Amino acid sequence: MLDTVPARPAGLAARCSRVLFSPWSRLSLLVMLLAAAATCVLLFEPQRLLENGWPQQMTGALALVLFAVAYGLCTVAFVPRPLLNLAAGALFGSQLGLLGAIGGTVIGAGVAFGLGRMLGQDALRPLLRGRWLQAADGQLSRHGFRSMLAARLFPGVPFWAANYCASISRMRWAPFLLATALGSIPNTAAYVVAGARASAPTSPAFLIAMGFIAVTGLGGALVAWFKRHKWSPAKSTQAPDAVAPEPARR
Repeated sequence: MLDTVPARPAGLAARCSRVLFSPWSRLSLLVMLLAAAATCVLLFEPQRLLENGWPQQMTGALALVLFAVAYGLCTVAFVPRPLLNLAAGALFGSQLGLLGAIGGTVIGAGVAFGLGRMLGQDALRPLLRGRWLQAADGQLSRHGFRSMLAARLFPGVPFWAANYCASISRMRWAPFLLATALGSIPNTAAYVVAGARASAPTSPAFLIAMGFIAVTGLGGALVAWFKRHKWSPAKSTQAPDAVAPEPARR
């Protein structure tokens, strides 16, 4: 009699496991993690670094590494990168600030890409039915490196949006991270220099940096407009006065 006990608890555990690890459960976990991260940002206010500066007890390479990690986590929590880049320049100067900002950019992009790939891809890929969404997915999947490089060079797409869109596509890790690192250098450098020279707003370096930011912003807007126009639903090519052929008479 003991050998014929039904394995109902095992079946219940299997069903619970399937529900917990289903695509929509993982997507819900991703949403909760991002909401918690955004709440922490609102509570701790990392933008106060621009006012209070970096803690004096943290200096040298350790301070730069910690800043890069904090930078990356803040980007995952939707903190605008321009603000973080200005803080990098104000705290560490142009050269070290650029190094910390690029490192933080890659860390944040990698974390967001990994979260989206593990927790959101299976649930969201079946929803890519719109023409614009399918075109963006195909572009990232087939031409991942150059597409992401363009998205980083021209800031028309928000940083977090590019990360999660790439994670839902079939883009690979290496092209994503390499394009992010290379494409983020020019715009990041401009903000870092602006932050480092903010105390001298009439200096040539500050004016050049601000001019570069304005030009790339305009370029990003033009690229976004062109892509939107290119991927807009195609209009019917049939002439308005075209008449359907009559069925053949017997």
